[in-house]
Amino acid sequence: MNLIKILLATVLALSAAFAFAAVDVNKASQAELETIKGVGPAMSTKILEARKAGAFKDWPDLAERVKGIGSGNSAKFSGEGLTVNGVAYTPSASPAPAPRATNKAAAAPKETAKK
Repeated sequence: MNLIKILLATVLALSAAFAFAAVDVNKASQAELETIKGVGPAMSTKILEARKAGAFKDWPDLAERVKGIGSGNSAKFSGEGLTVNGVAYTPSASPAPAPRATNKAAAAPKETAKK
């Protein structure tokens, strides 16, 4: 009886592990991509179309080439099991935002005219 319980527990544990298995964006089929919560038919199609140009190097490459995948969706999809080359998303993997352009005239100190 104990052996049956151990076998059953082992089978359930393995099933749970496979249910949370990572899905690599460079290897997954459309159906596999759609197992990731938040990735529907439209997003999986965009991913597969972009992948035709070549494998994704990393998360920033994925975000740059697939419209709709920014840092928020990257974090969400990664939390659901999506990886790029087996690597989960980390905020440090995303490119730094470009610095904002400043108005030089407004930023320069005003000189006062001397009489």
